[in-house]
Amino acid sequence: MATQIVMDRTGDSKHFFDRTDLVGLAKAERRFGKLTGQGFTAATRTPSGDLNLVRTFDPTADETLFYPRLVGG
Repeated sequence: MATQIVMDRTGDSKHFFDRTDLVGLAKAERRFGKLTGQGFTAATRTPSGDLNLVRTFDPTADETLFYPRLVGG
C-alpha cells in the first residue's frame, strides 16, 4: 500500500492506494498533478529516510510527501 501525505495549514492528511489497482493509481496520479499544479512541492523518501524532490508522479514510490511552498515576508 502506497501513501501520499499532504501537509497544509490544517495539519496533514494521508491518502492510501494500491499500486495494482488501476483506478486507485489513476486517482493518485490526478492528486499528484492537482497538488503540484497548486504549488505544492512533492518529495519521496529514499531508503535511508531522506527526501528526494520529484517533479513527476512515481507509481513505485512507497511514500510521497506534499508540502506547500514557504511564503516569506
